[in-house]
Amino acid sequence: MTAARTDIEQVQLANTAFYEALERGDFDEVSDLWMDSENAVDAVEGSGAGDGAEGTEDGDAAGDAVSCVHPGWPVLTGRGEVLRSYALIMANTEYIQFFLTDLKVGVAGDTALVTCTENILSGGPPPEGGGELGPLVGQLVVATNVFRRTPDGWKLWSHHASPVLAETDDEEGEETPT
Repeated sequence: MTAARTDIEQVQLANTAFYEALERGDFDEVSDLWMDSENAVDAVEGSGAGDGAEGTEDGDAAGDAVSCVHPGWPVLTGRGEVLRSYALIMANTEYIQFFLTDLKVGVAGDTALVTCTENILSGGPPPEGGGELGPLVGQLVVATNVFRRTPDGWKLWSHHASPVLAETDDEEGEETPT
């Protein structure tokens, strides 16, 4: 007999699945982890958001229900736009690995908030004529992932990632004026 997992454990598993799917370049799994139009209707109806929250003028129930901000990108809204961004990233990234630190999970009803630091190691395609992976680059990003409980489990509602600016040696010795 297995013990039922708590909401926090389920959200942690969904969050881990998201990053692992990105590492594998598994677009189908990344797509499955985001809310779809059916989940969006359930989330909006259950939110008590009131008039105007049901969708967009064109009748797309997903409408602006999902959003994503990649470091340096504008806000992407709507499932199609968000998933296109991941397809583009996966098509242009030969290798990516996430080491998550400072992970915190909070659950309030049917909404969960995950904050973490993404320690990212990535590499592009090999240089022309080369058979090996291009140079590896490290990046430090802070991220907030918002999940909603759906009949199909916890699904991503929003992802927001911002780069962490590294301190230079010159800045370390400077004091903040008072």
